[in-house]
Amino acid sequence: MKTNIALVGFMGAGKTVVAKEVAGRLGHKLVSTDALIVAKEGKPITDIFEKEGEKYFRDLEKQIVGEISEKENLVIDCGGGIVLQDENVANLKKSGVIIYLKTSTDKIHDRTKNHKHRPLLNVEDPKGKINELLSFREPFYAKADITIDTSEKTIAQVVDEALKAVPNNKS
Repeated sequence: MKTNIALVGFMGAGKTVVAKEVAGRLGHKLVSTDALIVAKEGKPITDIFEKEGEKYFRDLEKQIVGEISEKENLVIDCGGGIVLQDENVANLKKSGVIIYLKTSTDKIHDRTKNHKHRPLLNVEDPKGKINELLSFREPFYAKADITIDTSEKTIAQVVDEALKAVPNNKS
């Protein structure tokens, strides 16, 4: 039974805030892949990237997705790069629906420019890096079941659209 809702998208797309609201409205448990990794490793993601590298982080992500995709009635706030591994997409689809929160480069930059906990954006030209990463990741995000453009929408509008798009939703 596909009862999970996984929210994917670039950092700053609104996954965390939308996931909290969707979980609350549906009465589902909220899980964050990044928070689960931090809890498992006992250190922040920036430290994991710095000390262990991105590949190590992506392997942890795959392990976490494998575990949570065995559960039901979850709203999953996924890390921005979770879609880069086909196994993650397959596991998330096996247990639910994937919603891609699509956002413009300018909005992402506005929403993330003061965040120092974003290891991939701690570079000289963060907007250029956002463009580069978004261009690369777009085909991966496109594998989602549903796409919602969040660029010019309020949180409430995105949540309503997500709930309407989810099959078997009674809300």
